[in-house]
Amino acid sequence: MDKKTLIEWDKNYIWHPFTQMKYWLEEEPVIITEGRDCFIKDIDGKWYLDGVSSLWVNIHGHRKSEIDEAIKSQLDKIAHSTLLGLCNEPSIILAKKLADLLVRHLSSGDPLIKIFYSDNGSTAVDIALKIAYQYWTNLGIKGKDTFVSLKEGYHGDTIGAVSVGGVELFHKVYKPLLNRSIQASAPYCYRCEFKLSFPSCNFACLNEMEQILKENREKIAAVIIEPLVQCAGGIIVWPEGYLKGLKQLCTKYEVLLIADEVATGFGRTGKMFACEHEEVTPDIICLSKGITNGYMPLAVTVVRKKIFNAFLGDIEERKTFYHGHSYTGNPLACAAAIANLDIFEKERTIENLSAKIELLRERLNEIAQLENVGDVRQKGLIAGIELVKDKKTKEPFSYKEKAGLKVVRLARKYGVWLRPLGDVIVIMPPLVISVDNLDRLLNVIKNCIIETIS
Repeated sequence: MDKKTLIEWDKNYIWHPFTQMKYWLEEEPVIITEGRDCFIKDIDGKWYLDGVSSLWVNIHGHRKSEIDEAIKSQLDKIAHSTLLGLCNEPSIILAKKLADLLVRHLSSGDPLIKIFYSDNGSTAVDIALKIAYQYWTNLGIKGKDTFVSLKEGYHGDTIGAVSVGGVELFHKVYKPLLNRSIQASAPYCYRCEFKLSFPSCNFACLNEMEQILKENREKIAAVIIEPLVQCAGGIIVWPEGYLKGLKQLCTKYEVLLIADEVATGFGRTGKMFACEHEEVTPDIICLSKGITNGYMPLAVTVVRKKIFNAFLGDIEERKTFYHGHSYTGNPLACAAAIANLDIFEKERTIENLSAKIELLRERLNEIAQLENVGDVRQKGLIAGIELVKDKKTKEPFSYKEKAGLKVVRLARKYGVWLRPLGDVIVIMPPLVISVDNLDRLLNVIKNCIIETIS
């Protein structure tokens, strides 16, 4: 198809996510036709360094031969078969690999080994919420129908996931539709709600969390979090110790802990799972995005065995988990995920991150000195640069000024693809990005900030 026709059809027929379509209809969109390694190519033949891993999903680079071949091989057998009353080989093999991986990396106590498949992060979270609620009900404990989440938290866009979301821009309009939840202050040190500084604050936000759990323990089913980095809320990186302290509080007040590692899982933070950094094993973990290297929609919700056991019983006891999806355990997606996990081992992906993480830290320290950079935040190969109008007062740019958007649009001219979160420039490249390409990415970001707003 020619470019002009494709643009016309796009504008006539597609409603793009998280996009004000009024402005979209006035602009010429970028149409991607190909990907290789850490680069994507548009219809005009221009290549861009993919600085956000095609929305945080790509781990090993585009067109990874092992994953290409795994999908082709599976396609020669069967594309889809339901898990309702049947099994399929790839879903069984993947479940065993994931269970082994979780036991190896998060092995405290009762292991996370029971896996429920779905197709994206939002559905994985919905499943976790339903399981947590029904777990207590199956145990005969009534009234635990409320969840605690964090302000600026993001867990997806289905109604269940939005109910535990805390990004006002995304979620406020839907409040009349939402389920019961209580929001606690996030450990957002740069914009601390308590006007304190870490570590002299003595975790005021964690103290608030304890008060919430203490006062509401009889009705709280679980606390749900994005461990260590609240990504969509602005790459909010937690201070060391908050996660471990939160887990201790959940244990103390007998509520479950759900870790939404949809964005932070599979090496993004420098370890396979973010919870590893503080040796925390959640009761339920949600995984998606990087699980297939961005090839196929797939997600898992994994629970401790004690939780699974609460759903076992005779049919008349009605303890069954009545939940499922048409594409649960899709063989093509599972085949892609198996190949994806094999690459981690073969190429020692996690072990090869240290030099890149250190380079990112050094370059962020440089960028932090710029006049309109208020804060830089990093965990592993995830980073955020918060742009502000006034560095001294932390005054943000007005929404209409679109400071973040201006920076990433200029970056396109230099062959770098980025997508901001408001005025936070997100850095989340594929883990396999070379040191040279990472350095180039950071040079472009720095220069674009200087050219547009400094």
